[in-house]
Amino acid sequence: MARVLLIDDHRPARDGLRAALTRHGHIVETADSGEQGLARLRGFAAEVVVLDLALPGMDGFDVCRRLRAEGDLPIIVLTARDDDIDVVAALEAGADDYVVQPVHARIVEARIRAVLRRARRGPARPAGSEQHGALSIDRASLCVGKAGRRVRLAPTEMRLLLTLSAEPGRVHSRRQLLEAVWQHDFLGDSRLVDACVQRLRAKIEDSPASPVFVQTVRGFGYRFGPV
Repeated sequence: MARVLLIDDHRPARDGLRAALTRHGHIVETADSGEQGLARLRGFAAEVVVLDLALPGMDGFDVCRRLRAEGDLPIIVLTARDDDIDVVAALEAGADDYVVQPVHARIVEARIRAVLRRARRGPARPAGSEQHGALSIDRASLCVGKAGRRVRLAPTEMRLLLTLSAEPGRVHSRRQLLEAVWQHDFLGDSRLVDACVQRLRAKIEDSPASPVFVQTVRGFGYRFGPV
């Protein structure tokens, strides 16, 4: 069971999804605009946000950026377009996962359970503080630092970094990362991996265009360096 904030301006879809998630045992609060959704968060201790991108006024991308700037609340976006433009833009704005509409409620419910498992799961290997050049990773406190300064990572970015850094030099395919970080087992969501890598690089690399820590192995996937 989870406390879910559902933000969607299309009432039939919103009411149907709310009813289905409630039947699965979730506590669901709804909002029909981005502004209303952000206001509802002040009085509703949501554990996950399900957010439609096509909102009037403040759209879902802006809401996603606001939520990510304010905290680490897991975000699942709903999009009517299964193309790189909307999906990648949403992931770059900070979304943890996405679902293409129209979608059966059980798919959304499964994604909610998966994103909450990821958020609640422990470190990828026994806890301890590590130093990788200027980058420090404390697996006990889930704290990351760069040259003595704290680096704030969203939960999915943290899990990606923990997974890659657990085995420096090992090449992880996108499929392996989907399974380990997102608990997806199909390659169609490789955009999740690539967008999260870009967000992580922007936070931990001196030059994201010439990464030292999260390196691309062309044709295979990613590895953690320097190696």
